[in-house]
Amino acid sequence: MDKRRAIVTGGTRGIGKAIAIALKEKGCAVAATYAGNDEAANKFKDETGILVFKWDVGDYDACKGGVAEIEKVQGPTDILVNNAGITRDGLFHKMSPQAWRDVMRADLDSVYNMTAQVFAGMRERGFGRVINITSINGQKGQLGQVNYSAAKAGMIGFTKALALEGAAKGITVNAVAPGYIDTDMVAAVPTPVLEKIVAGIPVGRLGKAEEIARCVAFLADDAAGFVTGSVISANGGQYIPS
Repeated sequence: MDKRRAIVTGGTRGIGKAIAIALKEKGCAVAATYAGNDEAANKFKDETGILVFKWDVGDYDACKGGVAEIEKVQGPTDILVNNAGITRDGLFHKMSPQAWRDVMRADLDSVYNMTAQVFAGMRERGFGRVINITSINGQKGQLGQVNYSAAKAGMIGFTKALALEGAAKGITVNAVAPGYIDTDMVAAVPTPVLEKIVAGIPVGRLGKAEEIARCVAFLADDAAGFVTGSVISANGGQYIPS
């Protein structure tokens, strides 16, 4: 089998970093995108040897040009992991239009922007893996995260609908819904709040980025072709969807 080629958005830090490393360890050629932290991206590149590319995944034209640049280097994309995302938390009655738009653009528009660049090629080649990193809060909602929860729920709908379109062409489309993972984003939560969150997780701890990466590595595998339109909940039992 030829080496599979993967793109991981937001792939130089946190969960994305762990995913990019896991896919490389599976033998994939991997490119990781990032938005702004050059220092972290260059450190990641030096440590892993994984190619890094900088652009705004909320910008369709930037995605078109960026994916074309990656594919010149490593060939057509077999695996796309839509991981990039931001938060702009606040109670809804105080939420600005900008806070709404910023999250929708980065977290949901980006999924369309990126997938649109690779889906036709996957159809032509008869193989593809699209894996969307959603969130526990896209499944159950969260106070102060109406924008984020809406965007992440939208990713789940995108996943299920596109799975139906890709199935006959050898393309699977799945999502992973992490709970609270020990990353910089969660570390920014005030300690008293974080302690309450951990107390509500039945396994009694935060998750690890590597645990999410293993879910992605499974879904990306050639052998996972019968799994599509699914959402893997990896949250320590904090929320168990029916």
